Amino acid sequence: MDNQDHLSTQAVPSSETPVAMAAMPQESRMRRKKDVDYVFLELTRSICPDCRKVIDAHILVRDNKVYMRKRCAEHGVFEGLVYGDAQAYISATRFNKPGTIPLAYSTEIQHGCPHDCGLCPDHQQHACLGIIEVNSACNMDCPLCFANAGAGFNLTLEEVENILDHLVETEGNPEVVQFSGGEPTIHPQIIDMIKAAKQRNIRHVMLNTNGKRIADDDDFLRQLADLRPSVYFQFDGFESETYRILRDEPDILPQKLRALDRLAEIGAHVVLVPAVDRFVNLHEVGAIVNFGLRHPAVRGINFQPAFQSGRHGESDPMQRLTIPDILQALEEQTRETLKVSDFVPVPCCFPTCNSVTYVLKDGDTVLPLTRLLDVEDYLDYITNRAVVDISEDIKSALEGLWSSSAVAGSDKAAQQFALSCAACGLPDNGLDLQAFASNIFMIMLQDFMDPWTFNQKNLMKCCKEILLPDGKQIPFCAYNNVGYREQARVQLQARERQRNQARRAGTPYTPEPLTFSFEEK
Repeated sequence: MDNQDHLSTQAVPSSETPVAMAAMPQESRMRRKKDVDYVFLELTRSICPDCRKVIDAHILVRDNKVYMRKRCAEHGVFEGLVYGDAQAYISATRFNKPGTIPLAYSTEIQHGCPHDCGLCPDHQQHACLGIIEVNSACNMDCPLCFANAGAGFNLTLEEVENILDHLVETEGNPEVVQFSGGEPTIHPQIIDMIKAAKQRNIRHVMLNTNGKRIADDDDFLRQLADLRPSVYFQFDGFESETYRILRDEPDILPQKLRALDRLAEIGAHVVLVPAVDRFVNLHEVGAIVNFGLRHPAVRGINFQPAFQSGRHGESDPMQRLTIPDILQALEEQTRETLKVSDFVPVPCCFPTCNSVTYVLKDGDTVLPLTRLLDVEDYLDYITNRAVVDISEDIKSALEGLWSSSAVAGSDKAAQQFALSCAACGLPDNGLDLQAFASNIFMIMLQDFMDPWTFNQKNLMKCCKEILLPDGKQIPFCAYNNVGYREQARVQLQARERQRNQARRAGTPYTPEPLTFSFEEK
């Protein structure tokens, strides 16, 4: 017998033998491996909420909710709620539409996402919605303000025209431009800026406002009546406590209602935009829908869960409000006039960022399109890619409706809705699009990321871009969370100061291009 055979026949104590067990400390014998209380779903990249350094992040599922957990070497572990329904989060992947490449990029890949915005060639979607913040000043001082509005800068008309021209270069025929701020209506050249956008054949021009100037300025209202922009209208509910907490103006509701009535008088199309906080006004979402359906100016609602970017109060990232929470509240508060199942993720961005439905109003009857047509069959880009009986015309129409570029109350939305209804067996002969459009109502939910939930995967498919002078187009959630906003504001404020100095001195002024640096300190 050789040595190997000899060794193989020896009785070697194992951890299961009485001898080995006796040699182990009692506490070791009592230990048992156990499972963690979550399912690890994926690895992504995020940022530290304190220093904004890019770090790894884990997406976890616990108790049918989705969380992000990450660790910064300097500031420790952070965790925040991402999505209130894990099953819906995972299911939404099938609505992930292939991206559309812009005609041109504005930056090169140098440092990697999210520090090359943009748009850079790594970005996976074009700009469905371009946002121009024409100023940083505001006539309100809201405790909740992602833009952290205050004194700072005003873009010039020339700067805005250059921004619009660059957007046309990259998009060809841009769908939507939104003028925002600050409060854009207090910019002295806002009317000329709206005209400039319309002169470039941008299909939809939108004005984002708190409504104060519209409520009280007759001349401004007359100018809006001539231009007819869509109005994106801050409207958080009906209770004074809601406006005290979110806007620091508990008595502002009558002014907002007056502004809406005046917009109805000029035939404007309005989308109400409630910022919704779990502990402030979640109980009002049903009342907001009922109000919007009845008001002659309102063509849609865009519910936005409050998020912790810019200026915000103390809040627990583990108690963030998410899209599924609002959907459940809508179902309960509207007594199932709207159901969770009526809403479908928006495919052009990452599907968990947006969800929308359309309803057809007929008197007191409200009928969601999703109950007439199985929208999911047309917008499922994973399991239904090869289905032969899917109408490409109807699919294209639904893609237009389920898009960040969709504008409530527009003729285009009415055409797309009517074409979709052809699949439902509804007659469309001799359709009066303008009348039909007034009976279509859009309800959208948009969840923006904050430093606790920032996900590079979602960011790379963002289709809502902040448009800056010099041509940069920066994804909305990168602009608000990574450090772009702060750097842009400092440079734009300095640019305005230098421009004024040159004007007083009678000398020409050529501004330096905006630059961004994210070097670790």
